[in-house]
Amino acid sequence: MNFALFFEIIPVTASIRKLVFITIIAAAFSGTLSGCLGLRYLKEDEKLLYKESIENAKGLNIDELEAQFQQKPNRRTPIFPWSLYVNVYYWGQHRYDSAKYQSKKESAIARYDAKIAKAIGKKKPKKAELLKSRKLKKVAKIDKTLKEGNLFMRWGEEVAVFKPELREQTEQHLVSYLQSEGYFNAGVSSSLKEKGKLVSVTYELDRNKPYVIDSIFYGIPDDEIKDIVLNSENKSLLVKGDRYRQKELASERERVYESLVNKGYYRFNKQLISFQVDTASLGDKKVLIEIAVKSPVKDHDHKRFVIDSVNFITDANINIPGEKRSNRMYHGVNYSFYEERYNKKILDWRVFIYPDSMYSRANTFETQKQLANLDIFKFVNINYDTVGTHFIANIYTSPLQKFQTSTEFGVNVSQGLPGPFLNANIKDRNVFKGLEILELSGRFGIEGVASPTNVKDVYSSKEYGGNLALTFPQFITPASWSRRRDQGRLNPRTRWLVGTTVTDRREYKRTNFNSTWAYIWQKDNKHLFNLTLADVSFIDSELRNEAFRDLLEDYASRGNLLINSFNPSYVGSTSFSVAVNNNSYGITKGNASFFRVFVETSGNTLWFFNQDALINDRLEYYQFSKANFDFRKVTNLSSKHDLAYRFNVGVAVPYGINTVLPYEKYFFAGGSNGIRAWRPRRLGPGSYTPPLNDNPEKDGLYDYSFEQPGEILFETSVEYRRRLFSFVSWAFFIDAGNVWTLRDDATRPGSQFKVDSFAKEIAVGSGFGLRFDFSFLILRLDAGAKIHDPARPPGQRWVFDKLLTNFPFGEKEQTILNIGIGYPF
Repeated sequence: MNFALFFEIIPVTASIRKLVFITIIAAAFSGTLSGCLGLRYLKEDEKLLYKESIENAKGLNIDELEAQFQQKPNRRTPIFPWSLYVNVYYWGQHRYDSAKYQSKKESAIARYDAKIAKAIGKKKPKKAELLKSRKLKKVAKIDKTLKEGNLFMRWGEEVAVFKPELREQTEQHLVSYLQSEGYFNAGVSSSLKEKGKLVSVTYELDRNKPYVIDSIFYGIPDDEIKDIVLNSENKSLLVKGDRYRQKELASERERVYESLVNKGYYRFNKQLISFQVDTASLGDKKVLIEIAVKSPVKDHDHKRFVIDSVNFITDANINIPGEKRSNRMYHGVNYSFYEERYNKKILDWRVFIYPDSMYSRANTFETQKQLANLDIFKFVNINYDTVGTHFIANIYTSPLQKFQTSTEFGVNVSQGLPGPFLNANIKDRNVFKGLEILELSGRFGIEGVASPTNVKDVYSSKEYGGNLALTFPQFITPASWSRRRDQGRLNPRTRWLVGTTVTDRREYKRTNFNSTWAYIWQKDNKHLFNLTLADVSFIDSELRNEAFRDLLEDYASRGNLLINSFNPSYVGSTSFSVAVNNNSYGITKGNASFFRVFVETSGNTLWFFNQDALINDRLEYYQFSKANFDFRKVTNLSSKHDLAYRFNVGVAVPYGINTVLPYEKYFFAGGSNGIRAWRPRRLGPGSYTPPLNDNPEKDGLYDYSFEQPGEILFETSVEYRRRLFSFVSWAFFIDAGNVWTLRDDATRPGSQFKVDSFAKEIAVGSGFGLRFDFSFLILRLDAGAKIHDPARPPGQRWVFDKLLTNFPFGEKEQTILNIGIGYPF
């Protein structure tokens, strides 16, 4: 068809022309891609399973339903229907020669056998064992290739051939699943939709009315066990009026078991708990459930165990021939050791099993966990001795090395251009025999930064320093013995730290001498608390670059006192934070969430010092309040993809004589962990428009040389994540946010936060990224493009169209490439 003639005949606007043209091209491209679905790999009588779907599934777990599919379509790329994994598989198969790998296996076996025989002949048994291990690994690797194909075949997947018999099996599995969910009269039917060689299957669920739990009663002959079960009935997972679910029975069995083993029933067998489900007696789709706890076969009654004695061996991995361990009693616990290394009083605060107490599985695990939290022992094992008539608890621990050193070398990609860093640490455990840990650490890092006066000039910024930290496994506060034991469940720590950090850049050198006194504790595995009573810093800055000094002085002449942040200063603050981590956020792959609340106030430590003395020493001192709320969540949309989002807000209010914040206390926006379409710390504040760049190569572009601090922060992000293949995933994201100042800033017009205008000043960026999961780290590449730029004049801030006219990256500096380690949130 002559497209030009078509547009001449039908007069249309330029925008409609573009829309029609894109539609035609997309349709043609889609038709072309139908050949990329893997149809050419089908035999003459085969058809491709293109899609499977379920109807009437509202209220049910879609992942669990889809798990019943006995055949699945091939994965396809988003937007365009391209079965990439099928093409990868057959590309690898075309280059796969099993005979070649079989020959390679035989050759490797012969080669290693010769080397092993040679090592044995030279009486080198260690080398022979090493060669045997290498041989096994090599052969196992080749066997995997022979069984599963080469790397590309393992990354890809065979074409999904539709099989009618598997369709019938899927129907049966879906019926069984619905019955387990309480739909005992459910039925499943399916329909096919064929288009050429493509087959789509739709399964329709006919659930009918579900069965609900009407009555629960107990068949428990042992009165003591029955009392325990009935007393915890309010925690039962089986609730009258709820829909019957078979999986809840397994969860209820586990709950009843836990309640019993925490009440002294050491030998209780979970298999003695059974359920009888009656769906016929009551009628009208009502379920009657009997929870039975049988008596042991050999014993007429269940036995409760009371601990007679507790032995704590502190050096279980040591055996000195001819010597016996010494024994010391403390609060009923018998401590055994070759050398008395540890303070028994502090150990006692982490032990929750003791003589004359009822056996408790929960207390056993809590003791094991809290002893492990000390970072003193290599392992902690607890077992119980039931020989004879006594019930004895034995705690075995093995000490870690007293001195431990570690070094870490890597690449810093957090701010400017990537640069190397080196961390070194030496740890001294049990330094005063009170289970304290003394750590001396040092760090040195370099990254590339742009010069404030010439963006073409990139130079190295160095940061180095060291810390000395002492951690006590308790709160250094007055408290009774019973209170100390209660606190032991919180993994309490008191941490004192003194250190210095030097930031060495061409325009300034900043030295920060810091000391903190903090209390840290955990309520459980989810909640982490940190109370820093005193965080004291003495900061000295040396301005080296005249252009940078002139800029700060120009700011000061117009009311912006940022220059004060570079004067010699004293900063003292108190802060408190609580972090809640649900389901191991950042570690697990499933649904998880994290939020952190942080509050800080400065000026309350001034009573340590004479304020007149600070003034006489020409030290700036600050008074401010700061708060920050950070919420993150990952939701599994299915087993194949996740949705992650973040909401981060903060405000810092300076007050008193000095109306600015220490530079380190400001908020910044932009960068690989923030609004990714802007460079680190360069977004905002508000609608402030940076000056145009005087570099001829960047004529007409904004100059983002300077960091833009603010006192109010708002950030939010949404990210869709999906696995591409093997260790590679891709993501689509949208970021929005900005920073603002509290007061009007004549040097940065538009920077002040105003309720009636801040929504129009929120920057929006979007883009795509790749994540490479190497197990030990995740390497992230993100390309973020500016969509709404508040630095532009009103009416010109939406710049998405510039991505289309200058496809695919838009104008210069519109798309920013970010490199990061780990997920952005």
